[in-house]
Amino acid sequence: MISRARTSRTTLAVTLTVTATAAALALTAGLAVTGAHASPPPGHHDKATSWTAAWASAPQRPSTGFKPNWSEAGFDNQTLRQVVRVTEGGDRARIRLSNAYGSSPLRIESATIARTEKGAAVEKGSVRRLAFGGKRAVTIPAYGQVASDAAGLDLDAFESVTVTLHLAGTTGPATFHSQSFATSYRADGDHSADTAGRAFGESTESWYYLAGVDVDGGERQRRDGVVLFGDSITDGFASSTDRDRRWSDALAERLDEAGKPRPVLNAGIGGNMVLNDSAWYGEKSANRFARDALDLPGVGTVVVLEGVNDIGFSETDKPTYKPAPVVSARELINGHRELIRQARAKGVKVVGATLLPLGGSDHYGERAAAVSDEFNAWVRTSGEYDAYVDFDKALADPEDPERIAPAYDSGDHLHPNDAGYRAMARAVDLAAL
Repeated sequence: MISRARTSRTTLAVTLTVTATAAALALTAGLAVTGAHASPPPGHHDKATSWTAAWASAPQRPSTGFKPNWSEAGFDNQTLRQVVRVTEGGDRARIRLSNAYGSSPLRIESATIARTEKGAAVEKGSVRRLAFGGKRAVTIPAYGQVASDAAGLDLDAFESVTVTLHLAGTTGPATFHSQSFATSYRADGDHSADTAGRAFGESTESWYYLAGVDVDGGERQRRDGVVLFGDSITDGFASSTDRDRRWSDALAERLDEAGKPRPVLNAGIGGNMVLNDSAWYGEKSANRFARDALDLPGVGTVVVLEGVNDIGFSETDKPTYKPAPVVSARELINGHRELIRQARAKGVKVVGATLLPLGGSDHYGERAAAVSDEFNAWVRTSGEYDAYVDFDKALADPEDPERIAPAYDSGDHLHPNDAGYRAMARAVDLAAL
């Protein structure tokens, strides 16, 4: 469970203020494509917009990835439809799009957001046309990002929403998130306003360009978001596709059941490392920490679980596991100290996590086990994190603590299964977040 190392708590509130005129323009642009949209309540336009990240994904450079995907080929006069589940509700929504790894400008001809029906289909009457600075189309510069204007759409926490992008031209290689554990869909031509899913005949398990969905709750109480930052275990590797069984999902559900609802955002990247960049597995933690965690709207706490790949990649000769230098516990600890420094500079509470048992996996070796043990001892005893969660103990096999318990093992002895991800969520002391 999490042990308190400090009792102080700070909250980073990222507030975007808009004028009444801009808010009215954004809401007009966000009217339902069908033309059916309820009028906003009196005074709705006069308040400041206070965005909270309700869903997030960490962008990656185009690559072959773990499964077939469309990132290297990109898109050409096609419509991309992506389904995500928000962990916070609101009465207005916007999306954030990333061209972080695009070498040329990205043109989005049109975009919509809607409540999900089933598969690629969306709920009739819920489709909202998104605008960008009051315009239907937007061009995102190479290496840039953009947020849409607000669209009037009531969303509840744990509701699935569908974001649809029409890419009229040739995009070139696409910024994406390799492992979504959720199905995305593609169709030829412009189907951004379709409610049926019949045109979307192709699918993949990655997200493209979509970095976040934010909500504005109006007069609803604003909550501090919890970001889970890490590698494939945070990303949800081996969790059930389209069932939202990552440990971020389990933690959001547990907070809600405990009467302490807060948005939980996932900033995991499979294969990510603390100390080294990877062409396949993203930039090293210190280089992406601000973008993927600290700068998300409304974040108050970040939980860091990362280091097993720094330790374990040198134990295998798989060609994708490069670079793979031999890393000491001291080097790994210093990498985590940089994350702590960055979080404190932003006024964000930062919680550390021990590494899960890796016995029997392709990351295991006597040296790797010794480094993991030394690192875990530092997390537990140093007091440098504001608090910590002990996943090593929570998921260990009582008969062999070097291994994940069989009931929690996905089969590769490294990643949890659905039950294991729920066990991770149970290991967290909610009061310490």
